[in-house]
Amino acid sequence: MSTAKHVAIVGATGAVGQEMLACLEERNFPLTELTLLASARSAGKKYKFRGEEITVKELTHDSFADIDVALFSAGGGISLEYGPSAAAAGAIVIDNSSAFRMDDEVPLIVPEINGEEAKSAPKGIIANPNCSTIITLMALYPLHKAYGLKGVIASTYQAVSGSGAQGIIELEQQIDALAKDEPIEKNVYQHQIAYNVIPHVDAFTDNAYTKEELKMLNEGRKILGIDDLKVTCTCVRVPVFRSHSISVTAIFEKDMSVAEAQACFADTPGIKLCDNPDELLYPTPLDTTLKDDCLVGRIRKDLVVDNALALWVVGDQVKKGAALNAVQIAEII
Repeated sequence: MSTAKHVAIVGATGAVGQEMLACLEERNFPLTELTLLASARSAGKKYKFRGEEITVKELTHDSFADIDVALFSAGGGISLEYGPSAAAAGAIVIDNSSAFRMDDEVPLIVPEINGEEAKSAPKGIIANPNCSTIITLMALYPLHKAYGLKGVIASTYQAVSGSGAQGIIELEQQIDALAKDEPIEKNVYQHQIAYNVIPHVDAFTDNAYTKEELKMLNEGRKILGIDDLKVTCTCVRVPVFRSHSISVTAIFEKDMSVAEAQACFADTPGIKLCDNPDELLYPTPLDTTLKDDCLVGRIRKDLVVDNALALWVVGDQVKKGAALNAVQIAEII
């Protein structure tokens, strides 16, 4: 392949697809041609890229001739149906869904952690991890390198944009209805999301954890290469428009001071320390919205578990948790 690539975005009209488009432009990705693909009902829409107007084409199994890199963000069903067709046509598929994440022949990549593994993709497919997993591991990996991660206890505070555009619309409409003392509608979420929190993200499984909660366990093990990593997680939807926050207790093989832990984040790509309680300095979702970097703060010694830290990490789940991560993988390959 030449240095410059013909890139396709599958699901180009969605929130993550649009963010992928923005990331390619922001990062001046070396491409010769850009193809935007979506469902038949979205075909014909036009989007600006580098000063030119690009028309969205209908996704078919024949869409991938001459495509070098195909960025998929259209849901697991679409990825399972069309991803192999793209790979068979010679494209490297970078998939944002959960369809291929736990396939042993599909690398699961966070570029700052295991980016080298993206260079070997036997099926021509590379998977993007779950957004909460990416954001959490961005904070834990620098500590893991120094002190050896053994276990994670996490609670997520996930923005409604994690449910797509309809999640944002539902929160806006419910806030407006409540302000006018009108009945609210519940379509996306099982309960009112406005002025509420819902401890339920994704479907429940037989062990009473949700699929979203188990992703932190299974994906964390694969990305970090720690087969016996212990993880327990509670995922919560909160009435925030964008950026996920995660409260983490991380358990390590070796003990460390707070200062030593903070030092692990000096000059670490993709994660910045924001931790000065005396100055009321700690990460919030608004601090990371539309930003590339994740932020970590509230670092303190855990008072229950030995060799453990409590910390708080925040990141834009549409950007670093999805689109940017995928584009960074494309840059590696």
